[in-house]
Amino acid sequence: MAEFDWHAERSDLAGLALLDRAPENEGIDLVAVRAWRQGQVRREMAARNIDAVILMDPINIRYATGARNMQVFSMRNGPSRYLVMTADRTIIYEFTGALHLPEGLETIDEIRPAVTASFVAAGPDIVAREQKWAKDMAATLRELCGTNPRVGVERMNAGTAMAMADHGIHLVDAQEPVEMARAIKSAEEMKCINASLRATERGVGELRDALKPGMTEAELWAVLHHSIIAQNGDYVETRLLNSGDRTNPWFQETSSNLIQANDLVALDTDVVGCHGYYSDFSRTFHAGPEKPTDKQRDLYKVAYEQVHHNMGILRPGMSFRDYADAAWDIPEKYYANRYYLSAHGCGMTGEYPYLYHNGDFPDAGYDGEILPGMTLCVESYTGEDGGREGVKLEQQVLITETGVELLSRFPFEEELLK
Repeated sequence: MAEFDWHAERSDLAGLALLDRAPENEGIDLVAVRAWRQGQVRREMAARNIDAVILMDPINIRYATGARNMQVFSMRNGPSRYLVMTADRTIIYEFTGALHLPEGLETIDEIRPAVTASFVAAGPDIVAREQKWAKDMAATLRELCGTNPRVGVERMNAGTAMAMADHGIHLVDAQEPVEMARAIKSAEEMKCINASLRATERGVGELRDALKPGMTEAELWAVLHHSIIAQNGDYVETRLLNSGDRTNPWFQETSSNLIQANDLVALDTDVVGCHGYYSDFSRTFHAGPEKPTDKQRDLYKVAYEQVHHNMGILRPGMSFRDYADAAWDIPEKYYANRYYLSAHGCGMTGEYPYLYHNGDFPDAGYDGEILPGMTLCVESYTGEDGGREGVKLEQQVLITETGVELLSRFPFEEELLK
């Protein structure tokens, strides 16, 4: 295939065409990707007798239609754009001044201006704004679905939801059908996931090459950011790069802490990359210049063993309960600081299902079935309670009809496995 010269084409393409024909999209049928995803949502709606959904989470809007607009902004400032979808019609209500963005998407039948029913937009008139929003939306839903429609909602502020109920709309939770839709990936969708992973692996490689004692955690983390954005990725969802004694316990956010000689440096990528797909794998590095200590190697090898054991037991048709029972038995000295999940679903973000450790299953776990087409991230955090350092490792995999396919390919640290 001849290399696509996107610079030459750029002046002749509208916004949608440019997004669909960016270099990382070569060989991917994005129309088929969007059709699969929208069909998945509609299938799950039909299975639950849901007449329409109102989606406000920008990730779910993008999943159902391919339309994106200021996703991080929209997560905080909402509902500033939203989507109404029935069995046969899709209407996107787009942010003020941005109605041109979803033009040309075959998944969208109509574009309307959004009305932001939030306090920051309406101030003391918020109640009146919510009531008008609900009245207008109820009229649209009755027009589309008839009287007494059953409508799935998510991320709707309380005042608007109560006003909708006052207009006779039967509201149900849209999280279940949307999460179940997102859980199964098509073959064409997997091309998007792999493209995002390859770009993220390049960024992690640049981070690994840049690592040296004396730089701050934030300086090192910025190397990954630069690479992701330069490759047309979207953003990094968390701040999980830590060094030295800030690697234990886990979930200490990236800071101005200086990386010291011979520190461990732990990273969880959490990258929303190209196509909006999550690249979620974890690696731990050694800053040098000396060799890793025996203690550092022991932590690393324990985490490595946990990840690979749990990858090895995954199979299609396995129940979540059976997975928890067969999962690696965490040694007592690492149990208190264990990662909160054994594995989790992964698509456009971390998603359904959550697979819990055996010991956490009675309080937090739920049962279900591991199915072909699910992409899962298998997790390990290994660090002693009160210990100085810890190791974070994670692999992203696809459940196939016969077993497991490894998706994340970034190498492990040979010096830490000796």
